[in-house]
Amino acid sequence: MRVIITGGTGLIGSALAESLAKDGHEVIVLSRNPDRHTLPPGVRAEKWDGKTAVSWGHLADGVDAIVNLAGENLAGSGLLPSRWTAERKQKILQSRLDAGQAVVEAVRAAKQKPRLVIQSSGVDYYGALADQVVTEASPPEKDGFLANVTIDWEASTAPVIAEGVRQVVIRSGVVFAREGSSFQTLALPFKFFVGGPLGNGRQWLSWIHLEDEVRAIRFLLEQETAAGAYNLCAPEPITNKGLAKVLGRVMGRPSIIPVPAFAMRLLLGEVADVVLDGRRAIPQRLQELGFTFHYPDAETAVRDLLGKS
Repeated sequence: MRVIITGGTGLIGSALAESLAKDGHEVIVLSRNPDRHTLPPGVRAEKWDGKTAVSWGHLADGVDAIVNLAGENLAGSGLLPSRWTAERKQKILQSRLDAGQAVVEAVRAAKQKPRLVIQSSGVDYYGALADQVVTEASPPEKDGFLANVTIDWEASTAPVIAEGVRQVVIRSGVVFAREGSSFQTLALPFKFFVGGPLGNGRQWLSWIHLEDEVRAIRFLLEQETAAGAYNLCAPEPITNKGLAKVLGRVMGRPSIIPVPAFAMRLLLGEVADVVLDGRRAIPQRLQELGFTFHYPDAETAVRDLLGKS
């Protein structure tokens, strides 16, 4: 199988590229600065501008799949999330629209069309609905910033369907990984014995272990009948308070010191609402297709990520 990955040097993309290459698949990752990255054996990088198919579009001819993961990091590059200024919001949205447009451009120009385009998205599509469980059949929220970003992101590569190419949309939860993910930010206070719930702690978190994220994408790559949207999140979402208890128990630390909502909003601005509002999505379509999780519950995942298995 030959696969092109946009965003292939990010958290999910690099793990996916390595996994595919280990099994002998040909993997091409697109990068603005290919020389800056050390790639796993069997993975090669091609330069692109993040906006067009000018430098790489010919590679899409006869490729098995394009996995479009490219987009400005929502949290920024620091340990704490960056505030969403008007300029940063526009960058977050435009980076996704540009990447989607480039993928569509490449597909349209290909004589032998790719079989599949996998389009990244997120469970923010559904908005904040308190305790309500959402599946892929649930409607999108039309008012929130992130919900609108996901709607436009998914639509950015929808034109490939008219070219006879299947589109699969992966609505990912918060990806937990040993390095380079929000899991480190959540666990950090517990290391210093000041961990606890954020806000009232009742908000739901839809999450997924990086290993299961990669396994799910590969599963969808191999399913000829897969099309449309799939929630990529563990089947057991957890409340923020519940996650704090798990972190405290696994790390042997207290988990009772709350971070007030007003303090988070003062520090982070609108970004704080992502954590304080919560999402409770389940992977209904993915499980109906036969996918099984290695890390279905938060405690199993946390123990693995902290080396406490």
